Amino acid sequence: MKTATTVEFSTDTRTTLDFVLEAEKLGLDVCWVAEAWGSDAPSALGYLAARTDRIRLGSGIIQLGTRTPVAIAQAALTLADLSGGRFALGLGPSGPQVVEGLHGVPFAKPLTRMRETVEIIRQAFAGEKISFSGKAFEIPLPGEARPMRLSTAPNPDIPIYLATLSPKLLELTGEVADGWLGTSFVPEGADAYFAHLDAGLAKAGRKREDIDVCQGAEVAFADNEDELRTLVGSRKKELAFSLGGMGSATTNFYNNAYSRQGWADVAAEVRERWQAGDRDGAAALVTDEMVLGTTLIGTEEMVRERLRVWRATGIDTVRLYPAGETLEARLTTLGRALELI
Repeated sequence: MKTATTVEFSTDTRTTLDFVLEAEKLGLDVCWVAEAWGSDAPSALGYLAARTDRIRLGSGIIQLGTRTPVAIAQAALTLADLSGGRFALGLGPSGPQVVEGLHGVPFAKPLTRMRETVEIIRQAFAGEKISFSGKAFEIPLPGEARPMRLSTAPNPDIPIYLATLSPKLLELTGEVADGWLGTSFVPEGADAYFAHLDAGLAKAGRKREDIDVCQGAEVAFADNEDELRTLVGSRKKELAFSLGGMGSATTNFYNNAYSRQGWADVAAEVRERWQAGDRDGAAALVTDEMVLGTTLIGTEEMVRERLRVWRATGIDTVRLYPAGETLEARLTTLGRALELI
């Protein structure tokens, strides 16, 4: 398996930069830069392109609706050039809370918007005159404008990764993307994802080996049972937030993903309690099994065995979120994980 991580530059940018530079020295393959509701990804990626030499860089993710498809393509082409061809474009639909609540852009029809966005970006990457008439986008608009091509050099080889969770978007990922950025992943429930991803691959006449399957999880090591219990217990509120607080009261793609992997009842109850303001009660419903199933937390032997399971399930790239209160601690955790992989 290849190795990756995800960072964002919303706080303590100096430490984040140091982490990436040291991770590159440790041999990490890929660094994705998140955007979420903090710092923007392209600015940070341009900075990292100038400060790194080998590690691949990616937007993990640029959210649909925050930029036009052509603006996304312009940023991607620029970053690919600045990094010497080390850039991958990661796109995702995000959710209604961020897209509508922060950016004031309608979230409706994310499947259509994603498909059309990828089609337009590929036109731009190929150096074609950009002309598109779809349900979400029309370029150019009717009137005096004529189709244009970007003045930058074409680069059709920039890989496009999609961060998707719902069945239809997973199918689209298999159909049109070079890679899949997944999350909330349980190897034992992987068919909840792969059935739809494989359907899209088959539609395009492709196979699983034609796409990079990149899954992420926190990694943390416990040296004894007491440490393990503490680690697992401390992560339950974070998982409860994903199940109950990510998205809106009615739209939560993380909750849906856990539900499809066998935890529908507890996921629904966690969301209900979280939305009612009972955060501690929501966290108390999260089981040890849920934490351990979706992370790489445990003794060294436990983490080694889970990595074997991930690889056997079909994961090509493991995206590591190393635990630690300090930069040194996070790098130590990362180094231990890289040695196991």
